[in-house]
Amino acid sequence: MTQLTMAKAIGEGLRRAMRDDPKVLLLGEDIGRLGGVFRVTDGLLEEFGAQRVIDTPLAESGIMGAAVGLAFRGYRPVVEIQFDGFVYPAFDQIVCQVAKLHYRTRGNVTMPITIRIPWAGGVGAAEHHSESPEAYFVHTSGLRVVAVSNPQDAHVMLRQAIASDDPVVYFEPKRLYHAKGEVDLDADVADAPPMGVARVAREGSDVTILTYGAQVPVAMDAATAAEDDGISIEVIDLRSISPVDYRTVTASVRKTGRVVVTHEAAREAGVGAELVASVTERCFHHLEAPPERVTGHDVPYPPSKLERHHLPDLDRILDAVDRVLERPNSLSGSGALDVGNDAALDGGRR
Repeated sequence: MTQLTMAKAIGEGLRRAMRDDPKVLLLGEDIGRLGGVFRVTDGLLEEFGAQRVIDTPLAESGIMGAAVGLAFRGYRPVVEIQFDGFVYPAFDQIVCQVAKLHYRTRGNVTMPITIRIPWAGGVGAAEHHSESPEAYFVHTSGLRVVAVSNPQDAHVMLRQAIASDDPVVYFEPKRLYHAKGEVDLDADVADAPPMGVARVAREGSDVTILTYGAQVPVAMDAATAAEDDGISIEVIDLRSISPVDYRTVTASVRKTGRVVVTHEAAREAGVGAELVASVTERCFHHLEAPPERVTGHDVPYPPSKLERHHLPDLDRILDAVDRVLERPNSLSGSGALDVGNDAALDGGRR
């Protein structure tokens, strides 16, 4: 085991995948000589050469189109979208070609493309550099969508994504790039938990928190803080948000009877909405309280000076925990719980 940052763990995952399979190659803006804006691909150009670590023009649609052609020819391209908000020019290629070609060809063509997206906020950047577009891809059939939360998962799940014959959208939380953890660089990915299986990050008995990406450590901090009040919180790191491991999710919710979902993306039609609907369908008779969502607000991503008000934090999560436990909370005595909650979470549009 080696202590690595998440960024380094991802870089080592790319290196291992490229060593194991000569058909794996990388495409992206500034990933070669610069080593990527986050230095994730640093050193790979020197080791594998410009035929396998390809600096592309600033044209995400062209990058994805090239990846589709390479996949047709039997390669396993790994595409880096430099920032989350830059993925939209490639959206047409991803949803119309990458997600559908396997079905369109009756299984004769696979699209083993991994789309790496540095993702979400908390780093003091502006809009187009701090966005959470995951719901668009979760809604698109034919794509796997994963979000990592720790260096070990980041390393192993990337190697699993590259080895998969399905296209995988791989979200990397930027604010965790420098978080360190133990990583087994020699892990056999065949023996590791599949990337579609959720992880019980912390066991508990009173409330289940469902989350992914950079919200996992925030949820873990909330669980630790809740201990002071005698509240036992179970934290589920979803890891995969399409498909969702509902076996693990429902087992937890049926045990605790209460659920809070948190993510950075906007509330309306977000991943949390689908999780709440699906959990309610599967666990209705086990629920002791209505599920709660703690999310970003339904506004364009704010300037860096305001992002701390936008990102779900420990206090907002604990307030939702209090609501599902019917403890005193920010909305107690309002007389209009649903309206108050909506107004609080939609950025005051009402």
